[in-house]
Amino acid sequence: MAPAPAHWDLAVVGAGPAGAATALGALHADPGLRVVLLDRADFPRDKPCGDGVAPHVLDLLAGVGVTGTVDDRVPVDRLRLGRGDLAAERRTARPAWVVPRRILDARLVDAAVAAGARLLRHRVRDLRHHPGAVVLDGKVSAAVVVGADGAHSAVRRALGRPRGPMALALRGYAPVAPGRRGAQVIEFGTRHQPSYAWSFDRGDGLANVGYGELLHADRPAPTRAQLFERLEALLPGAAEGGRHWIGHHLPLSTAHWHPPAGRVLLVGDAAGLVNPLTGEGIHHAVATGIAAGRAAAAALREGRPERAGQRYARATRRILLPHLRHTALAARLAGSARLVGAGLRASAADQRVFDDFVELGLARGRLTPAVALGLGRALLTPVRPHGRPQEST
Repeated sequence: MAPAPAHWDLAVVGAGPAGAATALGALHADPGLRVVLLDRADFPRDKPCGDGVAPHVLDLLAGVGVTGTVDDRVPVDRLRLGRGDLAAERRTARPAWVVPRRILDARLVDAAVAAGARLLRHRVRDLRHHPGAVVLDGKVSAAVVVGADGAHSAVRRALGRPRGPMALALRGYAPVAPGRRGAQVIEFGTRHQPSYAWSFDRGDGLANVGYGELLHADRPAPTRAQLFERLEALLPGAAEGGRHWIGHHLPLSTAHWHPPAGRVLLVGDAAGLVNPLTGEGIHHAVATGIAAGRAAAAALREGRPERAGQRYARATRRILLPHLRHTALAARLAGSARLVGAGLRASAADQRVFDDFVELGLARGRLTPAVALGLGRALLTPVRPHGRPQEST
């Protein structure tokens, strides 16, 4: 007879930022919970990403008792947005950090383990509902399960949840070009829409460099060579001397958010929560992870683990829905070269417009009245035929 599966209060599939945040949220709410983190890799391990950590992420982590995560990293407080002959470069309201996921993820896992979680190496392939529990691969049983297993989530597939729109990106690490030091640089594409290339200075002589674009059902996905060509076209020389190139998919968010009910929850990339404007996913991963952990803890505390999904849905709709609707609209508008140009001119002319666009791309921002007014003014102002206007403050 096969041994009975080990039983836990909460099993989290995937130990990236979303999974670690889930464990932290649950254990901060109830330190006595039995929480297991399951991941197919040993830590530290690399993960393809832009590596940008917004200050909002640190706010969320502080709320569950985790501080000092980026104290030894170099803050970056300049952001340059460009497209063709247009650019806006300003200081951001708060600095961000560029932290390789090999470092960030290991630190968050360590924090979760220090809080009381158990980390096990295991690749989950199968999920079954049993009376009073969910069983993973016949080996792990839990009252509540959270899928934090990324773009190709096995938990999402087991729930029969459809996959939404996807983008494809290529990331590597290369020496920082002199003109891009001390800044996060994003150059929007002029041919393949929406798309952009980036160079994010890590502060140690290297930059996280990459290119990504939306995948379309009616055309083939770009090849690795084409991704490199488009990166070079937008940011000449950025990839020179680069190493550790990895391609990856980004499951983009839409205006709709319908999390599953019951004992099985989805967070971060597994829930399709990557910003369609910027490809940013760490904020939503941490935000939804903490919310899922708290929801699981509350449902377990009242003896109704089957209500975890209901609690999570209420919390995340309040956190996410307005932002998701605004980013979905902004992503559609970004398909217009004229509107992208107007947005860059408005950002170059007005710090508040710039700040509001940054918020929209990083965390919970919205299309504000300041943005609408700035776009209107830019669209009505004649464009000078030459030059690359930009504002630095």
